[in-house]
Amino acid sequence: MSIFKKSKKNDTRNGQVYYRPMRDITLLRLFILPTIILLIVINVFPLFWSLFLSFSRYSAKMPNIWGTNPRMIGTINYSRILTDPDMWIRFITTAKYVVLSVGGEMILGFGLALLIFRSDFKAKGLITTLLVLPMTMSPVIVGLMWQLFYDPNWGTFNYLLGLGRIDWVSDPARNLYSIVIVDIWMWTPFVMLLSIAGLSAIPKYLYEAAEIDRASWWLKFRKITLPMVYPLLLVALIFRTIEAFKIFDLPMGIVGRGAVAPRLLSLHLYNVSFVTWKTSYGSALGYIMLIIIIATTSIFIKYLNKAKQ
Repeated sequence: MSIFKKSKKNDTRNGQVYYRPMRDITLLRLFILPTIILLIVINVFPLFWSLFLSFSRYSAKMPNIWGTNPRMIGTINYSRILTDPDMWIRFITTAKYVVLSVGGEMILGFGLALLIFRSDFKAKGLITTLLVLPMTMSPVIVGLMWQLFYDPNWGTFNYLLGLGRIDWVSDPARNLYSIVIVDIWMWTPFVMLLSIAGLSAIPKYLYEAAEIDRASWWLKFRKITLPMVYPLLLVALIFRTIEAFKIFDLPMGIVGRGAVAPRLLSLHLYNVSFVTWKTSYGSALGYIMLIIIIATTSIFIKYLNKAKQ
């Protein structure tokens, strides 16, 4: 796209007006710099401000008095988090949630992709569209909808499975698994779509050559299908791990943040930051979660780079 501006000198020649292209630096100043400044104000400044608060004692509810609120206290917030036995229970619970939900999504998503890709029926497009619908819904609406399904008195979940009056929401021993079920139901289509994209990119001549060599279905799956889809599966694993670790909307919609809520880090972060207004403590917890996410995804990205090579 060319952008022109009127020349200041010799702009008329034989009664015609001539234009010259706008310089790149002018285009940068007009369009890109304001966007960069806006992104810095919205994202970068809160990032560094929260990092500063994590090393201080600060409450957003109290008046801002420098030296008192906030007041620098060093790494006390971090040491309190890492030496609190209850916090380690929350770390373990969150890790358990990530493993169960992401593991279920990867297995079911890849399985559905194989089933749909290798099947030949007329309603394949319609069924694929219906399977993708949960992913397009608002997580809060999904949480409230499943809260009704889980109702022990007149909910349809227990009725369809013939389980009797089991409380999936108010029982602390079960509500974590109820959220895992909804997360798998909602985000399995994401893994399925990426898997279908990977399966569609596999050259057919590889399977034809394997047929000539009379390779078994397991050998074709292990030597052709899985290696070709492996990079996209890693991409799905990275995105779903990040989202599952910081899940908030589904637990809030299904269970809420009360005493019976599962001990997830995201819910605890909300409580300490916006209920008890321990802003600096919440900032420290947020950065610990960020470090864990970066460390985990870095491992996956390392394997992804190896797969691309």
